[in-house]
Amino acid sequence: MFRCSRARIGFRNSGGLHFEGLRLYLRLVTITRRTVISAMSAAAVVRAQRRPPPNWQPKLGILCGYTDANLEFAKNEGFTSMELRLDPDKLDDAAIAAIKDKVAKAGIYVSSLACDGNHIDADPAKREIQAVKTVKMIELAGKLGVPAIGGQSGDNKAQTLQQQVDEIERVYTERYFKALEDNKVRILWEGYVGGPNIATGPIGWEALFKKFNNSPNVGLQFDPSHLVWQMMDEVQAARDFADKIYDVHLKDTEILWPQVKRGGIQPVNKQSWWRFRVPGYGSVNWKGFFTVLEEVGYKGAMNIEHEDNFYYPSTQANGDFTDQYKRGFKVAHEYLKTLVPPVNG
Repeated sequence: MFRCSRARIGFRNSGGLHFEGLRLYLRLVTITRRTVISAMSAAAVVRAQRRPPPNWQPKLGILCGYTDANLEFAKNEGFTSMELRLDPDKLDDAAIAAIKDKVAKAGIYVSSLACDGNHIDADPAKREIQAVKTVKMIELAGKLGVPAIGGQSGDNKAQTLQQQVDEIERVYTERYFKALEDNKVRILWEGYVGGPNIATGPIGWEALFKKFNNSPNVGLQFDPSHLVWQMMDEVQAARDFADKIYDVHLKDTEILWPQVKRGGIQPVNKQSWWRFRVPGYGSVNWKGFFTVLEEVGYKGAMNIEHEDNFYYPSTQANGDFTDQYKRGFKVAHEYLKTLVPPVNG
């Protein structure tokens, strides 16, 4: 606070008041008051800009094939969600009802069913097999009360990008949309490069969503690990497409930089220069990624997709997790507890 003495503004000891001093005094008081008010206004603006983000309450879980033992592990470990791999051809209505009941009693939310395959295969017979399978998966999701199926968009490498986009939109509209709407299910695309897929990053996503005219029937099953090894910005991609993210895979990618620097990303000896890891043990910017989800108030599921061969073999002959594979889930869970609310387990 600015201070001024009577002597400095011209007050006389005799009791007379120097008028120039009075004017200066009044001016200083006015400036000081204006400065305080301005500072208070600026502080109010800052407080308004610092509104708390939407309440972020994601569900944290795992992706796996369904068995009773795997469900029990998820519950006991403190997970709250799962993505399941199920075969509709091996499940009758009684088996479906039993799975639904057990999952509900465990307090687990099933966010999606895995459904891989090529929806625009160049071979008409294979395409038809895929279409029939996909409709069955949509109907299974509907019976279980699961809101999505996740997989690849489909591709045909003999066609241009736009031709593939056009064909994907046509097939989905003709073969899947009615089943999706009847069962209240979405088709989600994961950015998996190794499968029949053009939804592997922002360029493909943008082309597809534009063609589908932002249809609510399709969206993203966002997996940052696939973007990292493609040298894409996983955080910016999540920010740009946040409104299309309905499900999330938590998987990390470790870049083996000594091998990249020696052989590049297309080594002539075909040496691998990256590998999938459990979250926290690779190069994904998890803090940045989760910040994006927090800012938009994402409330969907985030399921660990465990493809870290440090913890293989993954399952026993009956499909139950091995102890070593469980250890990988636990390692990932301990890391994620430091970043993701609520802390479970």
